[in-house]
Amino acid sequence: MVFAHRENGAARRALVVGGSMSGLFAAHLLLRAGWDVAVFERVESQLSGRGADIVAQPELIARLGDLGIDTSALGVQVTARKLLDARGALAASLDCPQVMTSWERVYRALRDCLPRERYHRGAGVARFVETADGVTLHFIDGSAATGDLVIGADGIRSTIRQQCLPQLGPLYAGYVAWRALVPEEAFPAAIHREIFGYMTYCLPPGEQFLGYPVAGPHDDVAAGRRRFNVIWYRPASEAHELPALLTDTNGVRHEISIPPPLIRPAAIAQMRAAAERLIAPQLRAIVRLIGEPILQPIYDLESPRMAFGRVAIIGDAAFVARPHVGAGVAKAADDAAALVAALAGEPEITAALRRFEAERLPVNCKIIARARHLGAYLQASQTEEERAYSQRHSIPAAVLAETAVLDFLQASEAGAGAT
Repeated sequence: MVFAHRENGAARRALVVGGSMSGLFAAHLLLRAGWDVAVFERVESQLSGRGADIVAQPELIARLGDLGIDTSALGVQVTARKLLDARGALAASLDCPQVMTSWERVYRALRDCLPRERYHRGAGVARFVETADGVTLHFIDGSAATGDLVIGADGIRSTIRQQCLPQLGPLYAGYVAWRALVPEEAFPAAIHREIFGYMTYCLPPGEQFLGYPVAGPHDDVAAGRRRFNVIWYRPASEAHELPALLTDTNGVRHEISIPPPLIRPAAIAQMRAAAERLIAPQLRAIVRLIGEPILQPIYDLESPRMAFGRVAIIGDAAFVARPHVGAGVAKAADDAAALVAALAGEPEITAALRRFEAERLPVNCKIIARARHLGAYLQASQTEEERAYSQRHSIPAAVLAETAVLDFLQASEAGAGAT
């Protein structure tokens, strides 16, 4: 049963803070359940994932399909994974069919089918105030909006989370990712035949390099117009190497991330020099084709709670997992679905949010733990426990079989059901 209406017949109102993936999924599902929904995005311009590409997990594809979104051309199909050694020889392979899509592709699909009047840009939230009857958002410009429910879907820098859990913040994982998109047309023919159609890895000691095909500009999946997504995980100490990497060409230190045009040329030169020493020759050739790379320090975040009276936090506002699980967008969609289902099964909002939290908190904690295990061997420093994870998850067969695969969640659920 759906309890989306007050006794007087007026639809209950949900205020969604954050207009990215989790916020859009929540908005769509709430609208379908009969809620009055308003989405508030602090950024005035069109959101961008800066070329970020994602694995379209089956769970994500199913959620999009449930919303009536065509997923037939969601991305590029990859059927297998390859591991190259430092000399360029094939060290291992694994059949693993998956669809690689882009953050922008999924975002646009969700954004374009949301009624325009529901989405408010340039609406930065300063704080919220909860009363017995509702919740009021107070915006930076002095305006306000009141509803029955607030959903914090505003990402790793969440204003809503900071008010609910002021001591909680992202934790640096001890390594960074160098990322880039290389046009398919730039590939030498021989290297294209060998690696372009695969998820291709190389594992220098304590590092991970991988690349795979994704759609080209404007979601073009035609042969010759696609791109190759490059990600290179490298250790960087928090005390010394990370501050240097986040210091720009003008000597300004950035927090969390740094705009690509401001990365110091010396840092890029060091990355390129390391490629010449450490990775397979086929992949060295790809690195030489990179124009402006992106530097992404890796963080994670684990919230002890997701429900706070009439306020809930979902997606990256609540949990940020290291990228190795490939669960970020699927996790956001599942958070939103669980929240709306809890609201449909319980007329009292605070009780519904507690039910939502009880369902999603353990699942998200498992995702965070799994991602930490998979990335432990990349860290600049390790505890004894992390060294044990390193030995278990850094061997080539484990990297090929475990990266961006969500089987561990089904396995843990089956195990729980058997006990």
